[in-house]
Parts: sequence; C-alpha cells; structure tokens
Amino acid sequence: MSELPKSLKAVALPEKNQDDRFATAPELEVENSYKIIDPDSQSTWGFISIDNTQRGPGLGGIRMVQNLSLNEIMRLARVMTLKNSAACLPYGGAKAGIILKSSELVENTAYREELIEKLADCLFELPDYAPAPDMGTNEKDIQIIHNNHSHKLVAEKHSRGGAGRPLENGGIPIDDWELTAHGLFSAAKALEFIDEQLILSGTKFVVQGFGNVGAPTAIKLQELGAILVGASDINVALWNPNGLDAYALNKVRKEHGGLNNYPLDVCKKFSPDKLDWLLEAPCDILIPSARPDAITARNADRIQCRYILQGANTPSSKPVEYYLHHHRNILSLTDFIVNAGGVIGCAVERNLIVDNPYTEKVKQVGLRSYVEKLIDKTITKNVCDTYSRMQNSSDTIFRDAAWELALERLDNQEIWL
Repeated sequence: MSELPKSLKAVALPEKNQDDRFATAPELEVENSYKIIDPDSQSTWGFISIDNTQRGPGLGGIRMVQNLSLNEIMRLARVMTLKNSAACLPYGGAKAGIILKSSELVENTAYREELIEKLADCLFELPDYAPAPDMGTNEKDIQIIHNNHSHKLVAEKHSRGGAGRPLENGGIPIDDWELTAHGLFSAAKALEFIDEQLILSGTKFVVQGFGNVGAPTAIKLQELGAILVGASDINVALWNPNGLDAYALNKVRKEHGGLNNYPLDVCKKFSPDKLDWLLEAPCDILIPSARPDAITARNADRIQCRYILQGANTPSSKPVEYYLHHHRNILSLTDFIVNAGGVIGCAVERNLIVDNPYTEKVKQVGLRSYVEKLIDKTITKNVCDTYSRMQNSSDTIFRDAAWELALERLDNQEIWL
C-alpha cells in the first residue's frame, strides 16, 4: 500500500490555452486549477479545478480513482458550472480528484480516513470550493471534511465543509436517497412529453455502469414497466433481450465479482476487456453511467438506440452527439441537464444551514419529499425547455440548446430553491 504523505497542498497551475472550439465557450474561462501534491516529495496526488464562481462557490464532487488527469477534472468542473447554472442553483462549478495510489485503499478504513483528513486540510485553503461526493467517495468522506472545517472555524454550523453528508449529521445523503437516479428517472419520464410515440412501459433500456446511479435508475424504470435488457459493471456485461431483473442485479452488485453473480438467465456475457460492447446493444434508451468518453467516434456507428440519457458526466463529446443526431437519428440528452439530481440535493442541504425561513418551508413538505419534487420539477422543465429550443434550428443538437440555456441563467442569477 502506498505510504501516506505527511500533508497535502494545493499548488496553483499556470493558465492553459483554453482555445478549444468544442470543449469550451468564449463566455467561459477556467478561473483556477490546482495540483494536489505532497510538499516533501513533490509527488502528485490529485487535481482541483474551480471553473466558475459567477453564481457562487464552485460546487462539485471529489472523485477518487486510480487513473486521473487534470484534463478530466477540468472537463468535469465545466460540466458542474453548466449543471448548477441550468438548474438555477446559487453555485458555480468545480471538481476535485484524488489519485487512488493503491486499490487496497478501498478496504482500509484507517488509511482512507487519514487521506481524507489530509485532503480536508488542503481544501480549507480554497474557500471558493464546496466539495461533494462523487465516484469513489461518499457521505462519510464529506462529513470528515465538514468536521475538519468545523474544528478550524470553531463553529459547527457553517457552509465551508461541503454537502452530501449523512442524514443524522444534518446532511442530505445523495446516494442513500438515490437523488442522481431520481433525476435521470425524471428525464426519462420527460421523454414522453417530447416524443408522443414513446411509452416507457415496455420500452427497452441498457445501463452501462450498474452502480450507485445506474442501479436505482434501472429499478425505477423497471417499476414503471420498462424492460432492462443490458447491464454492466467492471466485472462483466450482461445482455438478455427478454429482460434482466434489476432487483436481482442490485442484490449482487456489491458482492465480490459483482454482476457475475447474477443468478438468472442471460443470452450473452462480455468479459472485462469487452464491456464497451454492451453500448452497442439494441434498445430504446441507453444510459451510460460510468466514466467519461464511453461513446466516441470508434463506436458511434454501432450505437443502436433512440435516446441516450447521460447518467455519467461527459460520456461523449459534442462532435459525436452531432453525428449521432444528424446521421443516426439518436438524441443524446446532455449530462448537465439530466443528471443534476445529486447537486440539487447538495444545494438544498447547504441552503438549510444558512436560511432559517427556508428550513421552515422545507419542513412543511418533508425534507426528502421536498428534494425529490424539486429535482423532478427542475429536470422535467429543463428537458422540455431544451428540446423546445433545439426545435428552433435544424442544425442545433440538444447540447447546443442546453449550453444556450445554461449560459443565459449564468447571467440572470435566478434561483429555483
């Protein structure tokens, strides 16, 4: 196991050339990017990107994975800017990433907690960043950061320690309440508004990445009568055109071997080196919910669906989505519109800390009910509004219209909480 550093420090990086016609907009420039280092050895432990704070502190998750780059963190931070703006939240966009030096870290609680504590010390020096859970991190990690900041501020009630903490500590548990999945489910239901011929009951769908987002999304869709025909994790991809059981998959997904333990019939199994083949399976709705760049020029011609719901952040690029829409008649619904459920929950949590009248309003409805209704209302409206904007131009794709909507809201400062 990799030895922990005595401390971690965020070192500002020089400005990079941001002249990328597809990945950025002339209206947006990255405010600050940092490399997280061990000051003694100068070894790199991660990255932080504070993309934009025009609407408020940069709110975005901490990713903890073995393969990580500054470019990935910067792209994800830009998504958070657009996601928070489109949802009319009082936050900008940011993202952090810690490089998982050893896979054993996941199993070693003491090592993990010490690493998060050192990261918390590092993040305290960046008041414009509001952390949240993301791939590889959870509500307990965010609570460690909150407690660290409470000690430094000599105050239990503050908005410096992030969001997405355990319910018993006054937080809103993003994964336990399946809020990102709730948002994707809202987006799926909104498809019936924009496509009168689509009926979710009987619709076939595929989930790539059957984890904390993909699994509950599949269950919600199955309960509505949709048919899950494909699912994958890091171990295996399963395909059955007659349907897989989302409940049975969910029971085994956290066991050793994951979906390999699925006990019911499958027609095809794909090994770890062929997991991406599942993306090409015929279905009505494809839900990529794993790492970035799942759909690229390499497989765009083989995608066989009608709609893509981007459960993961940046699972494809603008050129690919343009090709899919104009040459394959496949509509890809942009990540920062459809998977905003989690960050909406984080925004509610932080607002409860600083706004007593708001807290009373939420109590009248019930916390979870309030959050779920806000997610459903926000994402349904944004899917329909974006699609309507897209219809005004024959050359526009969903992402173009979503950018337009998000940039308008970045300037008008309207808040929907």
